[in-house]
Amino acid sequence: MSSMILDERDQQFVLYEMFEVEKLCGYPKFTDFSKETFNMILTEAQKIAEEEILPTLAQSDKDGCRLVDGQVYVPKCFHRAYKLFCEGGWIGMSFPPEDGGQGIPESVKYAAVEWFYHNFAFIAYPFATEGAAHLILTYGTEEQKKKYMEKMVQGLWGGTMALTEPGAGTDVGNLTTKAIRQADGTFKLQGTKIFITAGDQDLTENVIHPVLARIEGDPAGTKGISIFIVPKYLINGDGSLGRRNDYEIGKIEEKMGIHGSATCLINFGDNNDCYAELLGEERQGMKIMFQMMNEARLAVGMQGLCSGSIAYLHALQYTKQRLQGSSLMDMKNPEAPRVPIIEHPDVRRMLLWMKSNVDSMRAITYFTAYCFDMHEIAETEEEKDLWLGYAEVLTPIVKAYSSDIGFRVTETAMQCYGGYGFCSEYPVEQFLRDEKIASIYEGANGIQALDLIGRKLGMKKGTYFMNMLGYMGSIVNKYRDTDGLKDLADAAQAGVNTMADLALYFARCGKEGKFLVPVNNAYPFLMLMGKVVSAWFLFWQAGVAKQKLDALAEAGGIDPSDKAGLAGLAKSSKDAAFYLGKISGAQYYIMNVLPEIDGTVKAIKNEDMSILEIPEESFAS
Repeated sequence: MSSMILDERDQQFVLYEMFEVEKLCGYPKFTDFSKETFNMILTEAQKIAEEEILPTLAQSDKDGCRLVDGQVYVPKCFHRAYKLFCEGGWIGMSFPPEDGGQGIPESVKYAAVEWFYHNFAFIAYPFATEGAAHLILTYGTEEQKKKYMEKMVQGLWGGTMALTEPGAGTDVGNLTTKAIRQADGTFKLQGTKIFITAGDQDLTENVIHPVLARIEGDPAGTKGISIFIVPKYLINGDGSLGRRNDYEIGKIEEKMGIHGSATCLINFGDNNDCYAELLGEERQGMKIMFQMMNEARLAVGMQGLCSGSIAYLHALQYTKQRLQGSSLMDMKNPEAPRVPIIEHPDVRRMLLWMKSNVDSMRAITYFTAYCFDMHEIAETEEEKDLWLGYAEVLTPIVKAYSSDIGFRVTETAMQCYGGYGFCSEYPVEQFLRDEKIASIYEGANGIQALDLIGRKLGMKKGTYFMNMLGYMGSIVNKYRDTDGLKDLADAAQAGVNTMADLALYFARCGKEGKFLVPVNNAYPFLMLMGKVVSAWFLFWQAGVAKQKLDALAEAGGIDPSDKAGLAGLAKSSKDAAFYLGKISGAQYYIMNVLPEIDGTVKAIKNEDMSILEIPEESFAS
């Protein structure tokens, strides 16, 4: 049995057999690394995840966070895990070594953090710190980097992302928090922020808040927004902590899940003395914020993957152990022995649906991170832009599709447990509660869909999207002639063609003045694209797996076309069983899930406007 957090064999397969990330070590940026180094990092990640982070999952859910006299206290069980996490150098591990990081590739970093994100309530604290530190690294002055970076990367100081306001929500341009310029070049902030993940805690001695605000006199809307560094405690010239800054934790939100994560309401400047430093240039807040938001979107996609992975693996174990009902062949025999429920067809359907979705989400997430690595090492601007384009197009899919499908995997895992899954006796109900938030925050998935059709499809006059289509076609063609895969290749390519045709259809609608057609159907298109991209990655995996399986079969004197022989080989060879699983997962998904896009296309091309035409009064009598 794989780890109960993730399937480490699949992790190795995606990294090394699909993307061959060890080849990154041949480039100057990553020359200090090797496959052995990468594996050592992953082994250490697995160790701390299984021994320290996973054991806090249930207890932190029960304990939650407390607000006492203006100070937030996180679950006590987090303290040891956080200390060890920081000592292991897991915060900012992809940062340059000169800035306190390890400089590891993004693809390996995301593979490492997959071990942690099953417990998002815990990982939210160092994750938010890393994002805030990266903003300062990218946009801060040398003085600001010196003042904040080292202790944040070490985990001695925490970080957040204070963007959302009660009346604005996703409409960030409507914020009311104001920044008042001071004679010494600093600012005083006044305003309220809500839903601040890791807004306060007792894990670190200081918390650094990047806060969006509008400088007095600057224009309304997003163009007038700046971003500021607001420390919990001011820092003296010698680096020691000074006075407590003028802001208060108003409350901790009572949430459906991730109870160990302190989601805070913060009131800044009630006494007109909230110190703030400008980060970057004035009125560049949205540009700066989007760096952190894009990182957060990939992290949220990772949350969907990790919730789905751990839920699937627990359900798989349960279905192998739970005895109920007789074999289908003995269904009329009342004396027939009870069998594990994994033998029942509908349970197998659910398991294969979960497996194929988890496998595809892992590939999508790792590949997007890998695109950033390739962008970094590319030797020409054209090649850099090519890899950046792939990442831009896929980011909404990683965030929105994975967070939605991750939740549905946890839901399906619960179904496998029957009534027990609905009870806290088993962990799957917490997996489901903790995952639901992922489709909502960092830009709700409907917003991600609008970003996809309104911005990503048209970036560089559609070049990024067209390049992605071309790359998908090249991979399909690479494995098209592999024995037994032609039908899957044809179906996967047909899905890519359908997606491309629908994108062109949206473009025509725009030219004809029917812009509401793509707007109304942005989310269905995103989900369609997620299914097509998933099918493509699963076909890619099947192509690699089939070649490896054929080699194993031939080495064992088995005809690769002999299904019975391959099934027998799988009983004695873990690799053969794994590769057969890859091929079966791809076949199931491409033949059973991918065809769902045909109904989506039909519905979109109906151009039905009922969602806009129904009077508000008619939603309820």
